[in-house]
Amino acid sequence: MTWKFKDLREYIAFLETKGELRRITTPVSTELEITEITDRMVKSGGPALLFENVEGHSMPLLINAFGTIQRSAWALGVENLDELTVRVRELLGMVKEPHKGLMSKLKALGQLAHIASFQPKMVKNAPCQEVVVTGDDVDLSTLPVLTCWPDDAGPFITLPLVISRDPVTGVRNIGIYRMQVYDRNTTGMHWQTHKVGAHHQRLAQEGNLERLEVAVALGADPATMWAGSAPLPPDLDEYVLAGFLREEGVELVKCKTVDLEVPAHAEIILEGYVNPNESRPEGPFGDHTGYYSPAEEYPVFHVTAMTRRKEPIYPTTMVGRPPTEDYFMGKASERLFLPAIQMMLPEVVDMNMPAEGAFHNLVIVSIKKEYRGQAQKVVHGLWGMGLLALSKTIVVVDANVDVQNASEVAWRVTNNLDPQYDIFFASGPMDDLDHASIMAGVGSKVGIDATTKGPLEGRERDWPPDILMSDEIKALVDQKWEQYGI
Repeated sequence: MTWKFKDLREYIAFLETKGELRRITTPVSTELEITEITDRMVKSGGPALLFENVEGHSMPLLINAFGTIQRSAWALGVENLDELTVRVRELLGMVKEPHKGLMSKLKALGQLAHIASFQPKMVKNAPCQEVVVTGDDVDLSTLPVLTCWPDDAGPFITLPLVISRDPVTGVRNIGIYRMQVYDRNTTGMHWQTHKVGAHHQRLAQEGNLERLEVAVALGADPATMWAGSAPLPPDLDEYVLAGFLREEGVELVKCKTVDLEVPAHAEIILEGYVNPNESRPEGPFGDHTGYYSPAEEYPVFHVTAMTRRKEPIYPTTMVGRPPTEDYFMGKASERLFLPAIQMMLPEVVDMNMPAEGAFHNLVIVSIKKEYRGQAQKVVHGLWGMGLLALSKTIVVVDANVDVQNASEVAWRVTNNLDPQYDIFFASGPMDDLDHASIMAGVGSKVGIDATTKGPLEGRERDWPPDILMSDEIKALVDQKWEQYGI
């Protein structure tokens, strides 16, 4: 069974029918209170929350919309996230002749961006432009923006789709970057070093541009909202990915004051620009690592127009010590991009990026091992793939290990590891949020080969077999189970 949601409102209505949304009419504050309520809900597997009485604001606030594996699956139109893996694998199955090699596979992957039925569709009139406010009338204080944690530098917009365009190629990009609200019409723009938005800024600096136009969409349909978090290559359009997930192109509308396209069914749009050479201290901010990221210089976003629905809903999220809502959004990325990883590293069976690893700290992969050094090859291959280059720890286990089972992984790793031979290091770029490296943005990484070892590795000792009950006894006990009276 699959679902399509035209906008955030249809998704809210769907969650309500599933018993996965609570409307809260008690007055609540954007200062810390909503975060504490939400954190308790996320960590207990609770529902999405629609706060309808936010103190000082007429706008309702939606949070925790993606905050379980099930809700993230529904948001992307499926019942189970593994269905996404199957869909992508079928799509990449356009290349059915393995003997044609790597270039054919890469060509098939590139066709993701050229499937006509998934392309966005332009419209002239859009709900997101029912109300248009420009110039000095723009006032970000009308949005119920959260201050999440006691030491945060102020309120932060945490679930924006930030849209910019490569100033050289004109290719559009969408990313989710937090935005500290400074005043009525300026915010920080926390696009980190390795993100495409930061690349656009650097290109604008090289071209001596005075402005890099930016638009920010709040509250599109859930697949489009999620697509902004997906670690796509720079030349793949997030709107096309959302169209693939929805099996229908996303409707877009031209902004009123900048040359960018935004989701027509969004709740709120902020239009404006970043001066490529202007920066301002941004942070501290209680981040998804579970630690505060410090105050650092980041670009400033100047809002020149705000367009919105007549009665908009403000979508947001909170991050902190994992798991929080962003973990479940990341889990969808893991399932969606597994087939693409397997195209490049066909020995990979499955992968898991646990919540505790905050995405960049821990990746666990299982492989079908055939030759000496293959685990090391896989680790280095993953370090060469996009944002997986920022992975601080990569653990490799055998194909029969359930990487989604933390207990089994811990058992296999601690038993299979000879530290002197099975742990290896590299150095390179690190996530901007990593606080452990001696230098910001660059540091060491570790690969761990926790596969079984044998003659391939020059091992002379026999590797012990797993303790397993025979199938005959299992079947016997199954048959007699009710007789035992247990």
